[in-house]
Amino acid sequence: MKRPFNFSAGPAALPLTVLEKAQAEFLNVAETGLSVLEISHRSKAFEHIITQAEDRLRELLNIPANYQVLFLQGGASLQFSMLPLNFFAKKVAYVNSGSWASKAFKEAQIQAASRPVDVIWSGKENNYRAMPEQAFWASFDWQTAGYDYVHLTSNETIQGVALPSDFAHPGTPVLCDMSSDILSRPVNVESYDVIYAGAQKNMGPAGVTLVIVKDELLEKIPQGLPTLLDYRTHAEKGSMYNTPPVFAIYMVNLVAEWLLENGGLTAMHQKNKQQATALYDVIDSYADFYRGHADPAFRSLMNVTFTLPTPELEAQFIQEAAAQQLMSLKGHRSVGGIRASIYNACPDEAIAALCAFMKSFYQQHH
Repeated sequence: MKRPFNFSAGPAALPLTVLEKAQAEFLNVAETGLSVLEISHRSKAFEHIITQAEDRLRELLNIPANYQVLFLQGGASLQFSMLPLNFFAKKVAYVNSGSWASKAFKEAQIQAASRPVDVIWSGKENNYRAMPEQAFWASFDWQTAGYDYVHLTSNETIQGVALPSDFAHPGTPVLCDMSSDILSRPVNVESYDVIYAGAQKNMGPAGVTLVIVKDELLEKIPQGLPTLLDYRTHAEKGSMYNTPPVFAIYMVNLVAEWLLENGGLTAMHQKNKQQATALYDVIDSYADFYRGHADPAFRSLMNVTFTLPTPELEAQFIQEAAAQQLMSLKGHRSVGGIRASIYNACPDEAIAALCAFMKSFYQQHH
């Protein structure tokens, strides 16, 4: 059976070679004679897997020694609650760049009581078409503001907007949701105090959440938190206070290995830019028909979002694309339109096929 091209926003496509390796080892991982689904998380075999996964992620992202690497559960959505629970003392700041940033902000508000939860920048009035300019970070008076932290979302999957680059650390702790662009590009980890990401875009299957947290921030956590919602619990126990998501971590390890074997994040970033540029070029070439959502300066390399002249044409586009094995192109239910998610595992052949289809569809229907 020929595999279709998968443009799903998440759970997303995984590298074929990773899937094949997992298939080959499925009944016998690490010469144990057991499936990875049934080995103990306390076994030597899994201890090697989780250690190797952390080592490979540290190499890929150049994570400094004074940052903990945690494998948690509950997705990025649980992190929306855990972050303020651990680090919200007096007042916090949020950048409202889209649907996911808005959800994170609302979770902080639940815990606010009488403490301020400030939105210091919002793209809502412009329908989330942009991100803060670099000048915003330099002009903001962080020292006077006195925030416990500022929260960012580096890539908004629904609207298809992204921070154009890392920024100089403002002196206030920076917490960033990188669920949809983690491992897609090099990152200056020291620009952040916490980076967190659900795995199901670029790292592996759903079920494990990566949290990279600076040691200095862990020292600020108050006493008396629920055990599993305290980051120190997981840091002190090497992510194994309770049973971790063994299979998902195993898959993250294989994906990290695949990335290292294919040039690391610099090579992956170059590939991602080329693929996104190809799609955006089609959108721009037929701008009377395909209407890109994001302002060009803030276009995501992971999620290409656009609309067609009518909802009926969009439905026809999705149906005809699926008939050509171009799958999962329907936009998020909250905004509609079309969304092509082109994460690390998306092959060049998929981009070429989608570009050709878009040109053909335009010729038939404009």
